[in-house]
Amino acid sequence: GAVSEAVARAMVRGARARFGASCALATTGIAGPDGGAPDKPVGTVWIAVATPEGEWAERRVMGMAREPFMRIVSAYALYRMWRKVRRRTTP
Repeated sequence: GAVSEAVARAMVRGARARFGASCALATTGIAGPDGGAPDKPVGTVWIAVATPEGEWAERRVMGMAREPFMRIVSAYALYRMWRKVRRRTTP
């Protein structure tokens, strides 16, 4: 399905290739209120980050309403990207 580690990783690879970027960030999830399944409930999100050093992906499940879900996922994804990039530039 579209909400999976494979899709999140493909998205960051595609973004890096398409834009010639050294780093990329992608999220794919089920914000709700519908669309969940027992193995992928509403609130499931995959976050992927890619840098020249490699890729990282994480699955989270955040049970909350659609609007806060989208805001929190966006902030958390940016935080994870910042952490990866910071590690690249900090001795």
